[in-house]
Amino acid sequence: MLTPLGWGTLAGSLVLYAAGFALGYPEPVVLATGGLLALAGAIVWTAPKPRLEVHREVTPLKVPRGDAAVAVLSVTNLGRRGLSGLRAQDRIGEARHTVDLPRLPRNGGRTVSYPLPTDVRGEMPVGPLTLVRADPFGLTRRVREYGRPATLLVRPRTVALPVPPSGKAHHLEGPTSDNAPSGTVTFHTLREYVVGDDLRHVHWRSSARTGTLMVRQLIDASLPTTTVVLDTRDTLDELAVDAAASVAVAAARAGFPIRVITGDGPLPDTKSDAEAVLDRLAVVRGGTAGVGEAMRLARGGGSLVLVTGDPAEAGRAAGVRRRFDRVICVYVGTEPVSVPGVTVLPITSLDALPLAWGSR
Repeated sequence: MLTPLGWGTLAGSLVLYAAGFALGYPEPVVLATGGLLALAGAIVWTAPKPRLEVHREVTPLKVPRGDAAVAVLSVTNLGRRGLSGLRAQDRIGEARHTVDLPRLPRNGGRTVSYPLPTDVRGEMPVGPLTLVRADPFGLTRRVREYGRPATLLVRPRTVALPVPPSGKAHHLEGPTSDNAPSGTVTFHTLREYVVGDDLRHVHWRSSARTGTLMVRQLIDASLPTTTVVLDTRDTLDELAVDAAASVAVAAARAGFPIRVITGDGPLPDTKSDAEAVLDRLAVVRGGTAGVGEAMRLARGGGSLVLVTGDPAEAGRAAGVRRRFDRVICVYVGTEPVSVPGVTVLPITSLDALPLAWGSR
């Protein structure tokens, strides 16, 4: 296909031909002939369809906000001649990233990598990837798409925290003997087998259907639940999301059941899966509903951890403190806040959370 410069060269050559013949001057005809010859050479350069093996991989596919993620592009020339003038264009979000590839010898390959932006939490579409081969004068080009688009999931940042205390005498590390209350271990979900899993929990019917060894994941329903309420009104503070993720992940990785709730309602599939918590919080967006009603309707028991930057919402936590064993408010702000019966932890950075959490 002709580029805008190629179309301009074609149009200019035709005008020069017409002017040269009309005025009887040979010079415009010579210039027009040169332009057409350049176009013909450009078409010959880009017309052959290159035989390429192209692979682009996004690694890792899930990354905490601010950590490194890259796209690795591998291109192999399967043709009998060397190729030059190749340019890779990859769409990253709303932007387009361009990489000029070195010359590819016959049966040779090149691998290049380029960073992906991870400063904004959420899903980052990557692709489709196109390879553009242009002639040295930029008059023609051949464009072809390769592979499928990928999605980079930028998750919240987290810091390590101890398990939120419930105020009750529960097993902090889960049941330690076979004398745990009967009926409290319940089925949660199916997952792939990992070395060390009890073979008695293998779900043979699902394993036969999927071709992968699947085991039942069981949870102890007698363990205290940690309810994390995240205030997402107006402009959602990334620090608030990071703090909520840190609290929820700490409880989930210790094996405790969790609930994550925003003003719009509970996040699905976050009962005790730290990875699911991070995935759901990665795509949480700001809303208009407060969390007072969410706290009022939340099932009591265990710990309630409210994450907010609004002193009024922090004050509403006092109204539900009798329904929970322990109520903590992680306050993202600088104003002094005091709520009777509620442990208030003011933070201005994620690094300050572990220190505040340890002094609660």
